[in-house]
Amino acid sequence: MNFFDTLPEGYTENFVIDAKSQKTGVIMNVAAIAVFIVFTVVAVILKGVDLKSVSLGFESLIFLIAFIVAVLAYTVLHELVHGLFYKIFTRRKLTFGITWSAAFCGVPDVYVKKAPMLVTILAPFVVFLLAAFPFLFIVTDARIFVLLAAFTGIHIGGCSGDLYGAAIMLFKYSKHPELLVNDTGPKQTFFIKE
Repeated sequence: MNFFDTLPEGYTENFVIDAKSQKTGVIMNVAAIAVFIVFTVVAVILKGVDLKSVSLGFESLIFLIAFIVAVLAYTVLHELVHGLFYKIFTRRKLTFGITWSAAFCGVPDVYVKKAPMLVTILAPFVVFLLAAFPFLFIVTDARIFVLLAAFTGIHIGGCSGDLYGAAIMLFKYSKHPELLVNDTGPKQTFFIKE
């Protein structure tokens, strides 16, 4: 069993991550933007891309529109990957949505155990990083490389909430294998056995 329908006896709420909270939402989005910028700049520098060679004509506008569409599609796919793993582990109804600070997928009616929660929370990070990262080494067109580096930076930065939740589970609750998490989507509540 990977989850409980009701909170078992002896568990108490210990920590909350709420993306709807102004403070948390701002911090996570600032972190996401910082990671995006740093990753993109470092990737461009390491690849030795001469930005002067990147033309800004009509063709670049087409690339930019395709990039925006790809980022929007990625956002949906990111949440669907969370949903896939939640479905595998819980077979329960999922909730999807978007707030001012984040897109989300949750399974609000259950309390998920630590291991399946870690897999679910990290799945999009791993799947899309493995899909995008190799192309950073094979793409030679400067314009496409810059967009791919930016896309990968958006991916890594966009996973800041997921990575934060995983870090909480791995470090704050390293000695709590009985940890349970209730995930409404924008809000994860962590419960430990007292």
